[in-house]
Amino acid sequence: MRGDALIEFKDVDKAFGSNVIYDDMNLTIHEGETLTIIGGSGQGKSVCLKLMIGLLPLDDGTICYRGQSVAEMDTDALRELRKRVSYVFQGGALFDSMTILENVGYGLVEHTKMREEEIRQKGLECLEMVGLGESSYPGIGEAMPANLSGGMRKRVALARSIALEPEVILYDEPTTGLDPNNCKRIAYMIRKLQGELGVTSVVVTHDMPTAWYVSDRVAMLHDHGFPFVETPERLQAVEDPVVRDFITGAY
Repeated sequence: MRGDALIEFKDVDKAFGSNVIYDDMNLTIHEGETLTIIGGSGQGKSVCLKLMIGLLPLDDGTICYRGQSVAEMDTDALRELRKRVSYVFQGGALFDSMTILENVGYGLVEHTKMREEEIRQKGLECLEMVGLGESSYPGIGEAMPANLSGGMRKRVALARSIALEPEVILYDEPTTGLDPNNCKRIAYMIRKLQGELGVTSVVVTHDMPTAWYVSDRVAMLHDHGFPFVETPERLQAVEDPVVRDFITGAY
């Protein structure tokens, strides 16, 4: 059973010039679920994530977080929202000049009054949660991002995303550029973190194996909205040719 509505899009419009992204779009994300957004390239999947936390303004309609309009939040309220919602960027967005532990603890330095040793310990715990513990990777905390593989950098980004103990994690194409084994590893981590932390997860991906594995529900973006929002099992049984073509790779 899904939890209460956490993030709600109500009749949302968004365009960039003449390029219409959303037209009267509606979508509800429930507390504790993993919702995956799929759809064709350039249709606005990542735009949806940015709208959720006010990184982009909407043109019309309403987006609410726990019943409060994101557009009406002042600077302090938006800052608090962005502490409760972690964003895992497509490329990981690690700071090249910082060590791995400094990257993981960056949000703690910026948003808490934790002491240096507390931040270090929290960082080590978060790395352990994503399979990068010191026992398996001695000295990884002092390594630089450039010394890690693409898959490991993605896991460091996941560790950073959970350091502030968020309510929601937004994943923007978390498996892009990874080989099949690392795609499976990242998908496993997404599911593992949701189960262990009880977070709400929103995943944007073009990788259907990842979508089927991590999702409680899958929302397919088409024609400026989400006409298909179903469990993975139900979506795979939909006979609509738009859905069939997309999930079989012919989109």
